[in-house]
Amino acid sequence: ALYIVNVERNGKIIYTWKGNQRNTHIGLYDLQTKQNEHLYMFEKDLHIISCSVNNERTLLAVSFCQYAEEERESQLLQSVSKYLTLLIEIHPINNVRVLKAVDSCVRVQFLYPVEGRNASRESRLLLVSEDKYIEQFDIHVVAEEEHKVVIQKSGQLPRAKVVDDLVWAQWDMMEQRLFYIVPKESKSTLRCVQFYPDENFNSILESHLDIAVNDTQLKLVNFGYDYCQDQDVAPKSLNLQVFTSKAGGLCVCCSLASDIPHEIMYSIYFLHKGYNKTFTVSLERTESHQLKEVAFMNLDYYVAAYLPGQFLHLLNIQHPDLLCYSLFLTGEDARIDTLQNCPIRSPWVSTVLDCEVGSLYDVSISDSALLQFLQKSKRDCERLAALHCALLYFQHTEDLEMQIIQWISENLSTCHSFDPIQEFIIASLYCRMCPETLNLDKLLPYTSLHDWTGVVPGVKCATDIISLPMLEFQNSKGFWEKLNSNLESVKYAEPHLHYHSSVLRREWHSLSEEREERRTTAYLRNIFENAKKYVLVSIIFTPSYFAQARLVPLFEEEDYQQQLLMGLMVAQLKDHLMRHLQYVGKKKIDQIVLDYVANLLNLVHRIMKEVWRRYQLHSCVFCFDERGSAGEFAVFHIMSRILEAANGMCMPLPPGFHTLHLGLGVRCLPLHTLLHYIDNGVLQLTETCVRKLL
Repeated sequence: ALYIVNVERNGKIIYTWKGNQRNTHIGLYDLQTKQNEHLYMFEKDLHIISCSVNNERTLLAVSFCQYAEEERESQLLQSVSKYLTLLIEIHPINNVRVLKAVDSCVRVQFLYPVEGRNASRESRLLLVSEDKYIEQFDIHVVAEEEHKVVIQKSGQLPRAKVVDDLVWAQWDMMEQRLFYIVPKESKSTLRCVQFYPDENFNSILESHLDIAVNDTQLKLVNFGYDYCQDQDVAPKSLNLQVFTSKAGGLCVCCSLASDIPHEIMYSIYFLHKGYNKTFTVSLERTESHQLKEVAFMNLDYYVAAYLPGQFLHLLNIQHPDLLCYSLFLTGEDARIDTLQNCPIRSPWVSTVLDCEVGSLYDVSISDSALLQFLQKSKRDCERLAALHCALLYFQHTEDLEMQIIQWISENLSTCHSFDPIQEFIIASLYCRMCPETLNLDKLLPYTSLHDWTGVVPGVKCATDIISLPMLEFQNSKGFWEKLNSNLESVKYAEPHLHYHSSVLRREWHSLSEEREERRTTAYLRNIFENAKKYVLVSIIFTPSYFAQARLVPLFEEEDYQQQLLMGLMVAQLKDHLMRHLQYVGKKKIDQIVLDYVANLLNLVHRIMKEVWRRYQLHSCVFCFDERGSAGEFAVFHIMSRILEAANGMCMPLPPGFHTLHLGLGVRCLPLHTLLHYIDNGVLQLTETCVRKLL
């Protein structure tokens, strides 16, 4: 049988197998080139525990068990150490050096430089001992005749202690980070050591966790994969993993013991948000042979808690505050065909290792399966979670947007706790705008909901506030900078940082009531200038506008009310961003606001375009000599819901929207109903429509 024993930073997989003569072989598989390379062979049957190769593939570190448990008694009489750790020159195969000969298990891991760096004459090796310490070896090599690479020093290799007295450790091979836990009184302390290409390493993070740890046995994650030993210790040791995301998310996932049969408990510490959520799931059915321990997977935007045969819980890392944005699946929806009743690990983002057979899989959320789930869902919590995932997790494509808009048009009356049009527009704006500027994701709204009081069937959730982690770093870019930004947002009351339409609504109502008196004030003139300068010119003359206008008869007209609301929104959004993004400059903020409002209006165009196409309407909606068709009535109803959604968010609509809406109303409604709609403000008389009527 072939087993994966390690995965290196460059994506190369180290595996082992037994030959015909029971020899033990070690090979390397390159995921990029799909090529295999034979690294070394032991002329005996060995149980390989850990293995790592350096970046230049000149040195191989191997840890193995010298004898089986049944041979232990006879070997003790000969004083033979149970575990042996070797450093082997393999370019070409040459000297072998013993690093450790002990009775405690040892894991090995070479450090890797940044991508694209030239071959180095020095390698650094981490050695992790079951005796709860980690040390680093510095290995200098020299090139001899015929390109032979050998270790330079014949004596003891230089070493440095990295950490001591740990009870749990996890290696992040992609980012060269070591997370570890040390017991501290009644609590545990999570720390992180960052290794740098210049051979330095620093302790960069410390966080106190309310997790009880078994300090008698060391648990290691991602330091190679010893299947026999991992299966032996799994029930006794801590099931905990740390996951990070590109957006600066830091989560600690931990499986908890429950005293109640048929009940599963697990906690997710959202360290970047400052709280912990503990979930309790009651299982409908269990069989004695089924696993009772949750496996955790990192999908970057989501953390997945998975119990094969029972449930799959996709927990939103970026927006974990509302449970309705996490997806809880059961039955066939939770089934992952290749991962049934087997212990699994997530060595890096969107990858899963089957610890039973040693197979590695890519894992991702299927957009087609998600859309099918959205279409068949009956609960609002499932619809919200699926809609949020479709809009923010996947890259926007025209086909995906079309299918979502079609679902929205069919389910306007079946969503009770949220407005799908509002959710589509706000989430789509968030997805389009946030990549433009750092920290914009903390200032723009991502949902139309203020809170959510519903429940997810079958899941209980308890939330606890936890202390924020402490960071110590200088001039560090990438993940640590984003994590620090997230922590700063939490310190300054994050929910209040997001732009909210409540201030805009108050100002809008105030202007509506006093419009005649304030029409000539400098304040009002400034608002109209905002509308003309930042919105109307850019929207009316965009190619996408004309492309859609040919299909949907929206008119280039002066709409005083919409201009006023547009200008007010521009002013409010600029003020909000200027308070928190001063460092990007006024010109950049002006462009962000322009793009935001332009995208907002184009999204309404997009909805109208798809609805118009679906019901096969033509442009002649102002022919009043005949009644409207069933398709026109359906479009009128959808436009009424768009208007309702816009009013709820105090959101401007494209020029000509009210004229088109009224034109459809004249064709579709009885006269008394039409007048009633006009009296109540559902339909608004515009100059264009009145001229057409006359």
